Amino acid sequence: MATSAPDPAQAPEPDPDQAHAPAPAQAPDGGATIRTDVPARLDRLPWSRWHWMIVIGLGTVWILDGLEVTIVGNIAGRLSEPGSGLAISSSQITGLAAALYVTGACVGALFFGWLTDRYGRKKLFMVTLVVYLSATAMTALSFAPWWFFLFRFLTGFGIGGEYAAINSAIDELIPSRFRGRVDLTINGSYWLGAIGGALLSIVALNTNIFAQDVGWRLTFALGVVLGLVILLVRRHVPESPRWQFIHGYADEANTLVGDVEQRIEAEKGRELPPVDREIAIHQRASIGFGLIARTVFVRYPKRAVLGLSLFIGQAFLYNAITFGFGAILITFYHVDSGHTGYYFAVIAAGNLVGAVLLGPLFDILGRRIMITSTYLLSGVLLFLTAWLFDRGSLNATTLTACWCVVLFFASAGASSAYLTVSEIFPMETRAMAIAFFYAIGTAAGGITGPLVFSDLTSSGKVGDTVLAFSIGAALMCAGGLVAGFLAVDAAQKSLEDIAEPLSSAEPAKTASPTGSSGRRPSPGRA
Repeated sequence: MATSAPDPAQAPEPDPDQAHAPAPAQAPDGGATIRTDVPARLDRLPWSRWHWMIVIGLGTVWILDGLEVTIVGNIAGRLSEPGSGLAISSSQITGLAAALYVTGACVGALFFGWLTDRYGRKKLFMVTLVVYLSATAMTALSFAPWWFFLFRFLTGFGIGGEYAAINSAIDELIPSRFRGRVDLTINGSYWLGAIGGALLSIVALNTNIFAQDVGWRLTFALGVVLGLVILLVRRHVPESPRWQFIHGYADEANTLVGDVEQRIEAEKGRELPPVDREIAIHQRASIGFGLIARTVFVRYPKRAVLGLSLFIGQAFLYNAITFGFGAILITFYHVDSGHTGYYFAVIAAGNLVGAVLLGPLFDILGRRIMITSTYLLSGVLLFLTAWLFDRGSLNATTLTACWCVVLFFASAGASSAYLTVSEIFPMETRAMAIAFFYAIGTAAGGITGPLVFSDLTSSGKVGDTVLAFSIGAALMCAGGLVAGFLAVDAAQKSLEDIAEPLSSAEPAKTASPTGSSGRRPSPGRA
């Protein structure tokens, strides 16, 4: 494919966050240098059945995560009752078990995130789902607290790996003009699982239908069944072509994208337009932890602060509300433990609708305005809820309504944290960056949160619960303020323009008008 001299109009915009950073690593691992137009070809694809397959195969695991967390929160009261089959207290479930689940997720994210960047997205999003399914099945067979705690940790271990492997794969396969809304909707689908988990717990905890020591086990078993269905669909999801051409599989990347182009042309009944951009890449086998750390903290320090702020804020807000949810309703409003699922289904619906309706605006209005506004609005509204709760102005229904409004905005904001860290760092570090920020932010809010908030919300003291709400609200507002100054304008931009690959050999070039269509690069190129 012939190429012309670099066109300044097509080159990536300068990034002030890396203005004084060292140049990208040159010729690592002795790999070959290739030219590829694969990113441009992926970004110019129209939405198709192939993209729906990606969304269903990868995104639906968030439904399982929502199902898991919600079920545990709603069955906490039942598990602590005599005859449940486990000698465990409600505070142990919402505190220790929840903290172990999140700890497992943090460890799993880091472990599988490193493997994902090294060995590819497809291998790892298959492995992590198998780990999750196995641990969930074992949780259903719990006969002692230690067994329950162990497999809650391992379930989280698999889920954490999913976050790293799947977010990186989705962003690398979805065209840039759809990336924001797709990412937010997929992450928001967690709440579809939460709705299912809440309603399922109502049936499972009905002792007129299932024995007291059987119903809660069946809820976990259903998660395994749904996971197996997802596993079957996921077999058809391909490896990321972006990962392939960097790691020495240029021919495979070109073949994969060419096949997708042919399928989409047949579906749409028209030929795809040619592309006019390509990048030069030094292929490399792996990226070391040292280079990843230097990239994140030395080359992109402002983006690192942004990622940490967003993750910590959303983790604390959600823990302030969700981990003490059942305890608040039961303690302050005397809601029966078997009926808390109805209330949770309502706030889960608010989360789901918020992510779906607000998601497109992240592509239309841009990341900065949407991240800032969703974080600040949810934080301010939670402060208002805390004030009303402190005055005694709320009942179970109106408190749930307040939470629903708060989480309408918070859901989009929280999902944008995953979108942000998955698109603002170079391709070679993407999965590890997701894992790192997820682990640090979630460890701060997701491990500390359950341990602190379970005590505050179950103490029976109004002031303690108000404090829990206020902590989450303050940190969410802080995240919004940081985003107002540091958010990256990434909407509808190619990933390679947002953060130049570490393996880049030179700036992006435009193809010659007399070159090929961009569908069949010449030998030696991807």
